Order: sequence, then structure tokens, then C-alpha cells
Amino acid sequence: MAPAPAAPSPKRPKVQPAPPPEGYLEEGNASWYGVPFNGRRASNGEIYDMYKMTAAHRTLPFDTMVRVTNLNNGKSAVVRITDRGPFVENRIIDLSLAAAREIDSVGPGVVPVRVEVLTSGVDVTGGFFTVQVGAFRDPGNAQRLRDRLNLAYSPIFVQEYDSPDGTFYRVRVGKVAGEDAARQFGEQLRQREGFTPFVVRLDDATAAGGNR
Repeated sequence: MAPAPAAPSPKRPKVQPAPPPEGYLEEGNASWYGVPFNGRRASNGEIYDMYKMTAAHRTLPFDTMVRVTNLNNGKSAVVRITDRGPFVENRIIDLSLAAAREIDSVGPGVVPVRVEVLTSGVDVTGGFFTVQVGAFRDPGNAQRLRDRLNLAYSPIFVQEYDSPDGTFYRVRVGKVAGEDAARQFGEQLRQREGFTPFVVRLDDATAAGGNR
């Protein structure tokens, strides 16, 4: 009796390259910063040069390349994320002077933009995040807020930031895995405590605290 033919080996599925990270298109307002921040250390440790094509963003990983398009005129610029900010409500990115000139936003100061991530293979929403709930000139006020929140939340950080306008003490709550979860936590803090929350990526502790 002839042996049964061997079963065909199952076809291996083709391995598809990982798609670019979702998350990386957002719209909102852009501002720009120059003097007196020019020449000061940015959050990634570099010296900020307002004549280079860089930007500050609260959550995108350092060295991420993004295209920023001015929705008023269609002009765009490609910038590298080197700093943290802006810590102002209703703004999503802070451009260098050079980038602001590229999209004609120097005069208006604040313009509506679309931000698109160009860097492939970067997990823009992974990693750890925290929520900034206050910034104070008086370290005692920051300490009192930390002590109050410490009854219900952990961990809580007070970060000293040497700004051109003097030293500020930023109070940040939580160490949350994933940006979506951090934003949900920020909304809880807004509803429960009345804060204006800023979700911020937790970077290397040796880096500076951001430009604003």
C-alpha cells in the first residue's frame, strides 16, 4: 500500500511591517518662543537655538520629527522635538522662531495648526506620563498642594524649574503607563479637584524641566 502523501506545510503568513503609530496627527494652536529662552537649556539637555528648526511638545518623545502646518495659510515646517511645553491651556506645540517664520506665525503669535508625526517606528503614546496640576513661585505653596494631594494620590513630584522669569515649582501627580490612561487621569483631576491638567511625558530625570 502506497504511503499517504505528506500533508502540505502550512503557509507562513507574510510579516507586515508595523504601521506607523496612530496618534500622530493632532490639531490645535501653536505658539512660538525665542528671547529670553534662546541660549538656555532645553528639556532634552541641548542648548535651545531659536534659529534651528525645533519645537516643544508636552508628550511626543524627544527627537520625533513632525510636520506643522499653519491651517490659515497652508504653509508647513518640519521640526524636531527637543523641549517640553507649552504649559498654557489651548496650545499644543511651541515652535522655534525659525519654524514660526517658515509658517508665517511670528506676527500673529498663536495660529491653528495640524501636527503630523513623520518619524516611523516611534511609540508616541507608550511610556510613562504624569499630570501637571500647578506651578508656583513660592515653594511653600507647592509643598502644601503636594501634602494635600498626597492623601489621595501617589506619587507626587515637585519639580524646580529655573525660568527666565525666576524659579517656579511645578506640582505633578502620578506615573501612568500610556498617554490615553494619563489623559483620563488628568480629566479625573479636573473634575474632582478643579485643576487645569497638563499631561507630560516623564523623561530622563537628569533633563531640565521644560521651557514654560
